[in-house]
Parts: sequence; C-alpha cells; structure tokens
Amino acid sequence: MSARISATKSTGPRIGFYGDDFTGATDTLATAAQAGLRAMLFLAPPSPAQLEAAGPLDCLGIAGAARSMAPDDMAAELEPVGRFFAGLRVPVVHYKTCSTFDSAPGIGSIGAAIRTLGRFARNPFRPIVGGQPSLDRYCLFATLFAAAEPGGPVHRLDRHPTMSRHPVTPMDEADLRLHLARQGLADVRSFAWTSYALPASELDARLDHLLADRPDAVLFDVAQPDDLAAIGRAIWRHAARDPLLAIGPSSVVQALAACWPGDRTIRVDSSPRRIAPAAGPVLVLAGSLSPVTARQIRSAVSYERMAIDAERLALHDAAYFEDLLSRVIGRLQAGHSVLAHTAPLEPEGPGRKPVHRGPALATACGDFLARLLGAFRLHRIGIAGGDTSSHGLKALGLWGLSYVGSLSPGVAVCRTHAAPGPLDGIEVMLKGGQMGPPDLFERLLRGAVPPSPNSG
Repeated sequence: MSARISATKSTGPRIGFYGDDFTGATDTLATAAQAGLRAMLFLAPPSPAQLEAAGPLDCLGIAGAARSMAPDDMAAELEPVGRFFAGLRVPVVHYKTCSTFDSAPGIGSIGAAIRTLGRFARNPFRPIVGGQPSLDRYCLFATLFAAAEPGGPVHRLDRHPTMSRHPVTPMDEADLRLHLARQGLADVRSFAWTSYALPASELDARLDHLLADRPDAVLFDVAQPDDLAAIGRAIWRHAARDPLLAIGPSSVVQALAACWPGDRTIRVDSSPRRIAPAAGPVLVLAGSLSPVTARQIRSAVSYERMAIDAERLALHDAAYFEDLLSRVIGRLQAGHSVLAHTAPLEPEGPGRKPVHRGPALATACGDFLARLLGAFRLHRIGIAGGDTSSHGLKALGLWGLSYVGSLSPGVAVCRTHAAPGPLDGIEVMLKGGQMGPPDLFERLLRGAVPPSPNSG
C-alpha cells in the first residue's frame, strides 16, 4: 500500500505531536493550521468529550513542559502521551523540540523522550529533522546553525551569543550527533542535504541502506525550505508501514504537509489571518531573560511597565504577591495595558543583587496569572518565556488552544478553551525568548497582518 493511499484512508489524525514547552507547541499548531490542516492543541491527553468538542482533526497536539524536567519526570509525563497516541493509531508521533535543540542529559533530555515515546511506536526508524529555515535554523552535515534574532546573522550553535550561554541547557556542541550522544543516543546517523536532489528511488535506497544497521536515529540536514519535501516524503513512506516517532521542531509538520496529496510545496496561508486590535487593555507577563525579549520590552511604548521582584515572587512572599496583584489590576481597571516583566532592562553589573530564576519563578508567575484572570476579565494576554508560558497556562486549568493567527514567524495567537467562565475564549500569545521582532508587544495590542512565515 502506498503512503498516499494510506493517508487518504486514515480516519483519525495524521500527526500527533507533543510540544516540550507551550511556546513551541503553539508554533507547531500554527504551522499545521497554516498548512490547511484541522488542528487543535490540548494541555493534556484529551478526554472523549474534549475530542468530540474539537471535531475531526488532521493534527492533534499536546502541550507539556518536558523541556524543563529531569529524565524520570519526563518518563512520567510522556508515558500517558505515548499510550494515548498509540490508542488513536496516529501514523506519525512528533516529539516537538525547540528549534535549537537545547537540552541536557539531566534536564529536557531528548534521548530520554525518545526512549519513553519510542516504546509506543513499532517502527524502528527514528527521523530527526535538524533545522527550520522559517525560523533561521539550519542543519548542514549534522551541524546546527541559528540566528540570534529574526533576520540577523547566523551563528554555529556553540558560538551563538544566547544559546551557547543558556542558563540551564547551554549548547556547547553544534554537532547534533555528539550532543545527542550525551543523552544516550550513541548511534545517530547523518543524512546529508546533498542527497535531496537525487531521484526518489535512489534517495530511498540510500536511506534503506542506512537503516539496515538499525541506528538509534537518522538526523536529516535542512539547508533550505525546499529540502523539507524530500524529508517529509521519506518519513511518510515509512509511517505507511508502521507508526513511527519523529523528532524535531515544527519543520517536521512542514515536511509532512509538503508531501501529502495536493501539497507539492510547503504551504502557508496565502492570506494570513489578521490579528485585530485588542478589545480592551492587554496584559503581558514576561519572564524571559533573552536579549530579544529585553528589546521588545523597551519597545513596548503603549504599555505601563512594571518590574517584578523575581526573588520575592519566587519565594512566595504573600504580602508582595498581593500588593503586585492589586497594582496590576488597578492599572488594568483604569484602562491601561500593563507589561509586567522579571527580566532586567539593563545588563546586570557588579554589585547588583542576583535574581532568583527557574521553575519556582515560573510556577509563581503561573499562580499570579491565575489569580489575576480570576479577578479581572481580560480578552487578550501575552506570555514571554518558555517556562513561564508552560507553567502559566497549566495554572489556568484550560483544556485546549485553537489557532487565531500569527504576529510573526514562531509567535502565534491562540484562543483558550476551558469550562464556561472567564478563562474560556481569551486570546493568548505565547513567545519563546528568541522569537519575534522588536515591536511584537505593540503588534499584540494594536493588531497586525504578519509576513509570510518564510520571510524570517
């Protein structure tokens, strides 16, 4: 049976993906929607009632926080996900990683994720898509390169000005084979971009020869957008035989969409959905430390900016929490948009007090957001920072997100789905630290028609 026939006879989702943080998961949701797929993002394996409410889906996502977890916690998180997708008989289960693959043996281990989810995919082929050109991420001869900001200079990852110095998972190795070997994937084979111009039969033969040795995974180079169609065809050809686990950023979905019937190129929405101006004040909660987010904070001239004492918030200082909550709600009630940020606007210098970071702060930000939205109805919010986004949305008790539109490549606006009440129907932007132009928060408030996702 051909891959094309298998796809057309499928009655359930073609792709099931797990996002290792919420910001990345919404990017994959946007990618699927822009490719014309019916897509929904859930915040846990959905119940039958939630599946029924979502309707027929081509792409079903589950957002999580595995990127910030230790391996044992990742296994506990991912095992029910793998069991759920196996029960749906999804042909391709996609473990969605950050486009810079930042991870470590002890936290956010991609190797640990593959070992857990791989138990639920019978196919021994484990494709890793190594780049995402729409976000200026490129993989050549297994080496990852990335821009530090949209449209900026591209750096080898171990020389990247931000990711090489990441506070939790610094990327000091650009060769993804060596990087993943540290996480227990000792035999990752590289499939070079120079092969994609070959006739399909010859490309298939090369890949089959490589798979005869049953490597832990096959890492596909991505040098340019056109490479993704050949990668998608290779993945779908093998998924037609047995369900498989694919690893990588949102380019996994781009690659698959490119090879399905009627999709001969990477399809994007030819008339991107316009983000209308906000109907009322907007709250942005920024927990990211990245220079990109710092520039966006400085450019947010339409907001009242409030610096959060991250140390006191993370240590659950009740008096400080209530005072901050009162001040933010007061400004929102007065009709002012508020940007509450924990990242310093200026570089830390000698003698400056170190600020508490990490999961405790992200959890505290989530608790703060839940209290605020329970007390004051907002129609649109923004959350900056991967951990802050993940813990923030988990604290709200939502069950799903659907795609509204994109403010820039890698930054989606979604609609919340929850039990009837103030948390249902909120428009929310989730943004990773490296994503978005300087005026991103202004776009969130004033509305925007985004450029093509391939424009950077």
